[in-house]
Amino acid sequence: MDLGKAVKIQIKLNSNTAHDPLTTAMEQYRQACDFVSQYIFDHDFPLGVFKLQGVLYQELRSQFRLKAQMAISVLRTVTARYKAVRTQLKQKPYRYQDEQGKWQKQTKDLTWLWYPIRFRRPQLDLVRGRDWSIRQDGSISLNTLDRRITVWPVLTHWTDYFDGTWKLGTAKVLTSGGKWYLHIGATQVVADYDQAQTAHVVGVDRGLRFLAAAFDEAGTTKYLSGTRALNKRQRYKKLRTRLQFKGTKSAKRVLKRINQRENRWMSNENHRLAKTLVDRYGTNTLFVLEDLTGIRFATEQVPKDRRYEQVSWPFYQLEQFLTYNAAAVGSHVLKVAPDYTSQRCPQCGTIDKRQRDREHHEYRCVCGFVANDDQAAAMNIQQLGTRWLAGTAKPRYTRKQAG
Repeated sequence: MDLGKAVKIQIKLNSNTAHDPLTTAMEQYRQACDFVSQYIFDHDFPLGVFKLQGVLYQELRSQFRLKAQMAISVLRTVTARYKAVRTQLKQKPYRYQDEQGKWQKQTKDLTWLWYPIRFRRPQLDLVRGRDWSIRQDGSISLNTLDRRITVWPVLTHWTDYFDGTWKLGTAKVLTSGGKWYLHIGATQVVADYDQAQTAHVVGVDRGLRFLAAAFDEAGTTKYLSGTRALNKRQRYKKLRTRLQFKGTKSAKRVLKRINQRENRWMSNENHRLAKTLVDRYGTNTLFVLEDLTGIRFATEQVPKDRRYEQVSWPFYQLEQFLTYNAAAVGSHVLKVAPDYTSQRCPQCGTIDKRQRDREHHEYRCVCGFVANDDQAAAMNIQQLGTRWLAGTAKPRYTRKQAG
């Protein structure tokens, strides 16, 4: 299988004269994306690149002064964004009550959009070989509207991706906080996960008290504490509240800066958690997670000062990082239905939500089974993974089951 990764490189411009052409190219590219997005919105969402090319190519070249490959890249950038939004809309259907009071759902599509997608951040997508390349002296050549410019990487951590084992693709030029970055798409062929060679089945329950509780086939539970993350986020929340109350221009600048800092910190935490799990279990491991798509975390019974943390931790990002790291070592991530995983007794199979004590984080069953509630959920998730290995295509728990 192909393993994809975005290689992020901070770059410095060779001279002040390189700043203006790169900035101009990024702004023209952004405006061209808005232009194509408006056309797609006005013409019933055609997302075929070749069809759009026949209609818009010449206008992109003349109106925005884009070079040939850049014009094609604009079409690909915009259609990819619309396809991503289409997938997101499909995953969150519209729910309503009919005249009989029954809940119904209706699948959303792009026609539900009120406005065309806007590209507010300047960017520039460059195709390798045509628009960007690595020189022998280690510098990077980038194409702009008028000429090519030379930029230099700040660090050398990226050199391993140029050893011939990775296939490099489109590079995206971005700027943030006065610094310049190059995000390069890279893919590498890795061994496929072999279900028959599975050495470990690990159920992973995600939460806030423990960001992850992992239970394996040997009966061992690994807890990854969320206390540090919770305290850190509460400090950011208090600081953000003070700055919002102040409301000055300088406070708004600081607010924007700390939001970016908090997001970077959360991403680093999720990277660390995913790597910890993969390093612990290694290759040929089946990691089993609940499919939380469309799940709303209830806040009605959560104290007000904890509701922000309840709904804002990026669990999906942790899932993405774990999927990537697992694939890199020949392991696999399986998503299963979350029904009753926190209410079911993993020993006798009884489903009763009253047996879970949320206040004391304990699960106590009438059969005598007692465990931490996160551990019990991880055990149930792990058992679903075992069922999948045994041949059940979509394992899940229902109230009709006795075990």
